[in-house]
Amino acid sequence: MVTASDRLLEIQLDGLPLDELEEWLQTMMVIREFEDALEPLAMSGKLPGGAHQSSGQEGVAVGVVRALAPTDIVVSPHRPHHHALAKGMTPGVVMAELWGRATGCAGGRGGSMHLNDFSRGYFGSNAIVGGALGIAMGAALAAKIRGSGQVCVGFFGDGGANTGRTWEFVNFAAVEKMPLIVVCENNQYAVETSITSSAALAGTIADRASGFGLPALQVDGQDVGAVYRAVLTAHQRAAGGEGPTFIETVTYRYHGHQTGEIANYRTEEELERWRRTRDPIQRLRQALESVGRLSPGRGDELAATAKEVVEQAIRFADESPFPDPATAAQGVMALPFDPKGPMAS
Repeated sequence: MVTASDRLLEIQLDGLPLDELEEWLQTMMVIREFEDALEPLAMSGKLPGGAHQSSGQEGVAVGVVRALAPTDIVVSPHRPHHHALAKGMTPGVVMAELWGRATGCAGGRGGSMHLNDFSRGYFGSNAIVGGALGIAMGAALAAKIRGSGQVCVGFFGDGGANTGRTWEFVNFAAVEKMPLIVVCENNQYAVETSITSSAALAGTIADRASGFGLPALQVDGQDVGAVYRAVLTAHQRAAGGEGPTFIETVTYRYHGHQTGEIANYRTEEELERWRRTRDPIQRLRQALESVGRLSPGRGDELAATAKEVVEQAIRFADESPFPDPATAAQGVMALPFDPKGPMAS
């Protein structure tokens, strides 16, 4: 028997741009298809080094980015594909980078944790825990000094909430009233460690952040509308010179920490409960159908389109060439090396 607690939770569309919500849903579906495709590709050897998937966290990425201006800046941690795709990077270019192909955004030499598209205001992904927030803070400081009007977003996970550098960035941004939005994606697990075991919290991660004298709130990361409304308010504050805002989004990743992981640190019941009751894609789809913004069968059409988009991305990556070894040193900076120096053997 299905109980009330087993039903898909409703979301409110109040304050959302209704004419744009079908595009939001389509983007979230593309992200889901993209991420779900990575496990078999990695296990078959197509993706060198594997990848960190974000299936289940689509509502955070789309909710955040759709509240920004196109010129605003976004920086990601090691789990970045949903941010990159929401910011406008094409699935083919991202997939090619994951495959190590020359048509990727970093020429196939950066991989999953070093995506970038500066022309779109996507300042890339970063493998250092909490490091992405530091880059976003630096960009926010530059935007303030230049008077560019840009707002910057720095993402990090619940694991990053236990690193000192994260709070140094938050503190400095608050002191200098930088145009920064700090977004914590609390997906419940830092690699294999539950947030309940890793963080000594009297309340929430947002409560911890509030001690730095900036607005800090927790929102349902599986509700794209709730994320959008929170970021829209934070954006208005930042653009108005009022300084940063801290937003903790409570979300969940359906796959393990990375491809190939056996996730035996959580139960199947927990995973299925999140899928059944709080899936961000199904919640938005249900809301649009209930108000007549999604006609019967349209949701299935969008899902089929998303699948084809990702299949095309895979074909593009598979048919793309590997980087030319002769260009391996291009774009690489290094200090001059003296073979006769003290470090020479």
